[in-house]
Amino acid sequence: MKGIWLLILTALLLVSCQTLPAVNPLLPPQSTTAVCPSPFLKEPYRLVHAIEARMAGEAQGAIIGITLVDPSTRFVSCAIMTVEGMVLFEAQAAPTLKIIRALPPFDSGDFAGNMIEDIKLIFLAPEGEIRTKGILADGAEICRWQGKSGGWIDVIARLPEGIEINKYSAYGSPQRRIKLNLTSENVYQNIELTAKETFNYSLNMTLIEGQPLEGELKTEKSKGSKE
Repeated sequence: MKGIWLLILTALLLVSCQTLPAVNPLLPPQSTTAVCPSPFLKEPYRLVHAIEARMAGEAQGAIIGITLVDPSTRFVSCAIMTVEGMVLFEAQAAPTLKIIRALPPFDSGDFAGNMIEDIKLIFLAPEGEIRTKGILADGAEICRWQGKSGGWIDVIARLPEGIEINKYSAYGSPQRRIKLNLTSENVYQNIELTAKETFNYSLNMTLIEGQPLEGELKTEKSKGSKE
């Protein structure tokens, strides 16, 4: 029995102490002029995506996601609806998280908080400090941030294929992988998100509409603060 518990403990330690991908330093003079990949929004934007969710490799149905983001204030508003137009979920962070509507299964656990953090990971430049710039073993250029919570975010340019954003825990365990396709005019035309949770899942997002926002976003913020 002790042997079994020892094996379980060893396995847990191996999982919790995974190491981040090794970053090879850039060679001078490139190291002084290297620019980090930056696919993130520079102005307020409204984006509408068709989303296909998969869990355990099986499709869970198609939904529509509407996202409003202001990078200057890190304001985020999001809604999920059916293709028929029924709102299943709506929340915003300005910066406090506020859940406006949440129907099952979107009312469970930490869904709202996780979703807001995923949106920030996709559309907003990482908070925290850049710890290293360099090249991975496959030649892709990378910048690595250490977030305020202690976790890690890698932004990787795998040109010409696209850009990856990988999120890790403070111990190096993978949590999110995001792939942005650069073959179209809009970097957010095709987004693939893979989440490592108790039950792993993935989202394939296809852009329906994307447009800069200013007045409408100010109105949305104002409504949220009054409520």
